[in-house]
Amino acid sequence: MIMKFLRENIYAAVLMLLLRLYVGWEWLYAGYHKLANGFDAKGYLTGAVAKPVADQTGEVIYPTFTAFLKHFALPNVKLFNFMIPLGEALIGIGLILGALTAAAAFFGLLMNFMFLFAGTISTNPWLVLLGGLIMIAGANGGRLGIDYYAKPYLRKLFHKEASGGTRTNIKTG
Repeated sequence: MIMKFLRENIYAAVLMLLLRLYVGWEWLYAGYHKLANGFDAKGYLTGAVAKPVADQTGEVIYPTFTAFLKHFALPNVKLFNFMIPLGEALIGIGLILGALTAAAAFFGLLMNFMFLFAGTISTNPWLVLLGGLIMIAGANGGRLGIDYYAKPYLRKLFHKEASGGTRTNIKTG
């Protein structure tokens, strides 16, 4: 019942617009701030590796993620210094404009979970909740945005490419 409401109802689309604007602004502001003022993730990543999320006994809860940070993210910190602010800004723009809304919400959730796995709480749980609602709403999440116009075009474009550019009827007999 709630899924049908979120995915099909015009009032839910209005609610999703309000959520998109709020969550999108949070992402855009975070990304813009990092792009404008410079961003270096090295200290954050070093701290996340040195003091990973652990339980009461000291057992690391996300050892695979900690290994990823240590062996991939830290050696490639310049890439992350570029990708994080740009990704945050693009997620914000996508949500605000309602363009590729479900994809923007998905990548927002992905980034929020990465921050949570590294031990940062901040606004991440709140943004996970709201971003999850937007993503669950599916196409209705971007109904009052660019997606309303872009989705039919994209469906037609991808359907044409999937069928090799032409449609043929093959009769079997």
